[in-house]
Amino acid sequence: VQLQASGGGLVQAGGSLRLSCAASGHTFSYYTMAWFRQAPREEREFVAAISGSGGSTYYADSVKGLFTISRDNARNTVYLQMNSLKPEDTAVYYCAAGVTIPTMNPRRYDYWGQGTQVTVSS
Repeated sequence: VQLQASGGGLVQAGGSLRLSCAASGHTFSYYTMAWFRQAPREEREFVAAISGSGGSTYYADSVKGLFTISRDNARNTVYLQMNSLKPEDTAVYYCAAGVTIPTMNPRRYDYWGQGTQVTVSS
């Protein structure tokens, strides 16, 4: 599985962005998909995950109610809608795929995209 993340950019605090992650391969719906992020000098942090069917989602407490993860299995794409962005959301955002239940454990994800930069100005 190859993953290509896009949609990052520069946005003012309070604004919104939608990230996309397109996957190659034939069995996209088999994989739980997740978003992680990494700020400068910080460890990679879990953001959200969604099961293969899309029926189960899991969020980090810091983004619950602000970010929404979704997927379109017909398009082999997972999305992260980010609303009410804050400067502390500034990071490189990575999508990941794994044969797992939705989890915040990065070791459960076998495939990673290259990351897309999100910068939130104050």
